[in-house]
Amino acid sequence: MIKQNEAPRPQDRPVNIAFSEDMLIVRLADGREIATPLAWYPRLLNATLEQRQNAEFSLTGIHWRDLDEDLSVVGMLRGNHPPQHQPISSKMESS
Repeated sequence: MIKQNEAPRPQDRPVNIAFSEDMLIVRLADGREIATPLAWYPRLLNATLEQRQNAEFSLTGIHWRDLDEDLSVVGMLRGNHPPQHQPISSKMESS
């Protein structure tokens, strides 16, 4: 298990992504795969195939420049569910 302040491990580096109809699948350097629901990431869920495939990998995660989306491998390994953003109109109505 990865600890909060632990340095990224080379085996946890993302090397490939794939998408099913409703899942994001990330392959790590050591061959493990992490699958999380696309519904957790509305920007990816609503993106075109071209936008989804335009991902940049780093030691710690994945960045989609076109979508302004960043996912950390640590968060995915922990099963962290990203916070859902409310539309601006919903925020105004609740004020």
